[in-house]
Order: sequence, then C-alpha cells, then structure tokens
Amino acid sequence: MKTAITEMFGIEAPIFAFSHCRDVVVATSKAGGIGVLGAAWMTPEHLEQELKWIDDHIEGKPYGVDMIFTSTASDISGGKSPRKILPREQVDYINGLMSQDGVPELPQEDVDGWYEDYAANLSFTQEESDALFEVAMRHPVKLVVSALGVAPSTVIDRAHAAGIKFGALVGSSRQAEKQVEAGMDLIIAQGTEGGGHTGTVASMVLWPEVVDRVHPIPVLAAGGVGNGRQMAAALALGAEGVWCGTVWLGTVESELNPDMRDVLYAAKSTDAVITYGYTGKPCRALKSKFTEAWAAEDAPKPLKVPLQSILSGEPFRRAERSHRKDWMTYAAGQVVGQVNEPKTVKQVVYDMLTEYVDAMERMESLLQD
Repeated sequence: MKTAITEMFGIEAPIFAFSHCRDVVVATSKAGGIGVLGAAWMTPEHLEQELKWIDDHIEGKPYGVDMIFTSTASDISGGKSPRKILPREQVDYINGLMSQDGVPELPQEDVDGWYEDYAANLSFTQEESDALFEVAMRHPVKLVVSALGVAPSTVIDRAHAAGIKFGALVGSSRQAEKQVEAGMDLIIAQGTEGGGHTGTVASMVLWPEVVDRVHPIPVLAAGGVGNGRQMAAALALGAEGVWCGTVWLGTVESELNPDMRDVLYAAKSTDAVITYGYTGKPCRALKSKFTEAWAAEDAPKPLKVPLQSILSGEPFRRAERSHRKDWMTYAAGQVVGQVNEPKTVKQVVYDMLTEYVDAMERMESLLQD
C-alpha cells in the first residue's frame, strides 16, 4: 500500500496499533504496520525498561510512544498519601457495593501497595509528562502522540529537531484545527465508537470532516476500525491510514489476564458503554457491575481526573483477585463485538489487509460495465 502515512514512516501498511503492551507494539511493526506504546501512568523508570525491550526486539522497525500532555491535571498529592486525598463518599460507595455483593476485600498490604507504589504516579503534571518525554527522546522513536491536550511548543519543536513526527488524538474538528496550529504532522480522528477517552461525534461523520478541515495534514481514522472493510471505508472517506486499539486486546500478545480475555471475547458491541466511573472523563469501556454502579441514580458524582483513576484501582484489583468477571471492565471500543477469539498480531494484520483487498475489488466491480 502507498499512502501519505506509509511514505512518512516507511512502512508497508498504514495500520497503527495503540497498545499498553510492548509485545503488541513490536509485533505490529514487524508485521508491516507501526506499534505505538501507551505510556500514560508509567513512571520514567518503567518507560525506560519498556522502550529498551522494544529496541532490543523490534529489529530496527519504526515505533511510537503515546503520552498525555494536559494542563487540566495538577499535583494532587500535596505530599499526602493518595488514599488520604480521596473523598470518603466515593470510596465507601463503590467498595461498599462490592462488599455487599460478596467480593472479598484486598489484603491490607495490597491496598497499601496500590496507593503508595502506583497511584502516586497518576497526577499527570507537566513535570511528569516532561520526564516521560525525556525518556522517549533517548530512544529511536519515530512518532510521539499526544493522547490528551495540546503538547507544549517546546516539546513539539524538540521532537521535530530530532526528526520525530508528532501527532494528536482528537474527537472534533475544532480540536483538530487547534492541534494543526500547534504544529502536528498528523491527526488521529477518533469517533465516539472508539475505546477509552472519546467524544460524541460518530466516525462516519468525524473522519471526512477532519480530513477537510486539516488538509493537507494526513489523518488517521480511529474509532470503529477492526477489520479490512472498516479500513477501506476509512480510506474512502479521505484518511491516510487507521489507528486501532481494541482489536489488539484479543491477541495472544496482549496484556489482558485470562479472566479479562473471557469478558472481552464474550462482549457485544453494545457492551462498550460510556462511563465516567473509569477515569472521571467520558470513557468507553466494557459494561459491568462497576460501570453500572457509577451510572445508578443514587451514585455519587465521579471524581475528576486523575482522582477517579486512583479511586478505581482498588475495586479493579478486588475483582481481579477474586476472579469476579461480573465486576471487571476495561477500556474498549464498539468493535469489541468482532473480537471473539485469540489471534496473533500478525494474523490480525494479515486478515485486515486481505479483507481490505477484497473490499476494494468489490467496489471496483460495481463500476464495471
């Protein structure tokens, strides 16, 4: 395939794999696309380990890093334990419901470990973003993506000076225009069907709208892409490639544990719902007793970013430890209904390209006399 995106990165197929799993990143790049590691919530030390492993296994293929650049979060601890800054109303509400439903509490050492060792890294301050960016700059990354917010001009300029392309996820044409003004090399337009933080505009409407607004900046289509027919639709609407997330969760390389995989494979497209209970911002995730609890009429208001993410950690671990699949959730888009069995990343890429060719041949046949 040849698009503006394949030319930009020297890849064979314009398929981008967003994943928190380094194995998925490497496998996608080696299959002809490009893997992008989600670095949000990582410490600089953790990111260094992940990128070093990728460098050692990716055989010189291009890859990217996705991180958060936002001015909407600040240092939330003030020197206090993360657990002590959470309002008791929300903490007691969700943990109380789980206890009433027979979900065992975590051992105290596990609770302490979550709040002291991990939750303290979730404040998303500019200093933390800068520290992660410094790590990325020490590795041969070819792309940096802002997952939330406009990156500082100093960061963008430094990436460009090093020959690194910069991209940003958007959920509206207005956001896309702001990102282009900031100097983006590419835009990822994610329709509301997508997993994780998402907007309200459907992909079929959003993709061509963003393409028209930011031309000639290339656009990657995200939200609702998990097979070759969807990829063909995206390119027909003017995109230069696709950005996929949910489809990789079902691969044998993904980070999901066996219980969460079972939940994923059983999910229908209608089970990918918008919830504020996951992070405090509208986030599409798999429906469970956890998401339903925060949607209940008597539920307290979810906390703001990043406090809700800190709050969610203990319930998530309670469900995982007790194998309570009915309480488990994970960020996923509506294409989850297509993810029904384990496949390798390589097989997913192959199937997408094969189906894409079939779709294009069918469209060509419609034009024949």
